Amino acid sequence: MSAPPVSHKPKHGIKRKKNLAKLKTRQKAKTMEKIEKKNDAVTFEVVFVGRSNVGKSTLLKSLTGRNVRTGKRPGVTLKPTHLYFDDFLITDMPGFGFMSGVTPEKSEDVKNTIVRYIEEHADRIYLAVQVIDGPAFVEIVERWDARDEIPIDLELHDFLEEMGIITVIAANKMDRVKEDEKDELLGEIAEIFGYEEGPWKESGALIAPVAARAGDIRPLVSHLKNEFHKMKRDDLFKHFK
Repeated sequence: MSAPPVSHKPKHGIKRKKNLAKLKTRQKAKTMEKIEKKNDAVTFEVVFVGRSNVGKSTLLKSLTGRNVRTGKRPGVTLKPTHLYFDDFLITDMPGFGFMSGVTPEKSEDVKNTIVRYIEEHADRIYLAVQVIDGPAFVEIVERWDARDEIPIDLELHDFLEEMGIITVIAANKMDRVKEDEKDELLGEIAEIFGYEEGPWKESGALIAPVAARAGDIRPLVSHLKNEFHKMKRDDLFKHFK
């Protein structure tokens, strides 16, 4: 019986794959080194948190003029996204809550990622912006109440307060609410977050009614600048439109 034919295929393909893998490893190491260097310079951080599809990325673009990387579909991105401005850092946390096509385990991973990140960097996180879907928020909370459960939004807000982080609630998509109904809705939102019943502007609640897609973000900018001023960081004003 004749011997099997000897393969004379070139081994260049295998070598090329190994070289490519080494190159990717070196590039990843360099990227991590750059990120660590940037992180070492950070002294002041603001985190943006909120459910998926509440408009965090659009709000950040309107606020800073920078695009924020997003996943191809909600719930895919589990890692925080950073925007660096010298010693100032804005971090866009992954969206949380129920998402179509995302397992409960992955949703829990997102929540844990947010909590761990805030705990690990609490010494430099001075402010948080919690973005909610203004028109839908009361209905979302009522659905959770019907199941006798505490909404993740409220859990997160309480957690931020426990960590000593000042939190501004950005009620987004308010352009979808009739003008004569806005104050009543914002009063309900303030009450849900634990502020006294009555006119929301007098409740002490740090609520900014905004419409990110329409570019109306002045109430949020005003709240942020006011808090920065209290912390003697007026130099941060220049980073916002």
